Amino acid sequence: MMPSLETRTHALIAELGLGSAADVHSVIPLTGGVASDIAQVRMKDSSLCVKFALPKLKVAEDWRAPVHRNAAEYAWLSVAARILPEAAVRLYGRSEALHGFAMEFLEGEAVYLWKTALLDGLAPPRVARDVGDMLGRIHAASAGDGFDVAPFQNRDDFFTLRIEPYLTFTATRHPAVAPQLTVLAAQLYEASDVLVHGDVSPKNILVRSQGPVILDAECATMGDAAFDPSFCLNHLALKAAHLPDNRAALLRQMTAFWDGYRPYVHWEDPAELEARVCRLLPALLLARVDGKSPAEYIDEATRTRVRTTALALLTSSIRRLPDLIQQIEVKLKGSGR
Repeated sequence: MMPSLETRTHALIAELGLGSAADVHSVIPLTGGVASDIAQVRMKDSSLCVKFALPKLKVAEDWRAPVHRNAAEYAWLSVAARILPEAAVRLYGRSEALHGFAMEFLEGEAVYLWKTALLDGLAPPRVARDVGDMLGRIHAASAGDGFDVAPFQNRDDFFTLRIEPYLTFTATRHPAVAPQLTVLAAQLYEASDVLVHGDVSPKNILVRSQGPVILDAECATMGDAAFDPSFCLNHLALKAAHLPDNRAALLRQMTAFWDGYRPYVHWEDPAELEARVCRLLPALLLARVDGKSPAEYIDEATRTRVRTTALALLTSSIRRLPDLIQQIEVKLKGSGR
């Protein structure tokens, strides 16, 4: 039986030399994630965040993943801190034995979650552009000579955490598009061009005065650069389906993100990368209604609209993101609100 979160937190704090059990005033579990136990730890004179990987994710389907992924996550955060020191959290150490680490706890009146701002219609497009810019800078740096790829040889973990639950599993629910999903799955598994975060979702991005901070890199691996942009754009498209009155603004967020990201693409033909994003994004849309990790905030009517839109786009030949965004808008309107 796994020790309690409080017990693991005390052990981590002691192992990392951050204090003793007596210095821990409270351990406050944080919600929102399904793959790890996360908590705010209030110490005598400070506050920090701890995170421990879970062997079984907190979803309805039976979804398990190796806990050593916590090491790749910590390595991704370390890379981000080197490349983007102004937009990264401070790291306080990691325990191999506990599969956990400690980092800065971001708080304050000016700090907010990007997902909340998007759902409330209060997220300025500059945040989407900044997220795209940050991601592009990390991808570009990881594609350069001398980048240490050793901590990110995790394609099997990436298969378990992303390819199987999002593409392979969804293919079993939709035999008509299973060939397209299977090809995408194989391409993602074989690629190793850049450092992929794997979960660039608004729920994992905090915004502060210095700009956005990307967290939760449990899926980090060397992989296909198309995955991260597609994953983030997919979340924006889902919110456009969920909030029809704010749809136009959310679709503009997609354009802003891509405008921030695309200038950094030097490791391959940007047009080829864009074409892969246009193939992968509809697959991820479908996965968020019929895969192992359905979006929790959309109702059944919206699920139907998203499903109809995704299935139509999966069999299209669109290669440019502006054209895909336009078709998302047209098809969402055509299938209801």
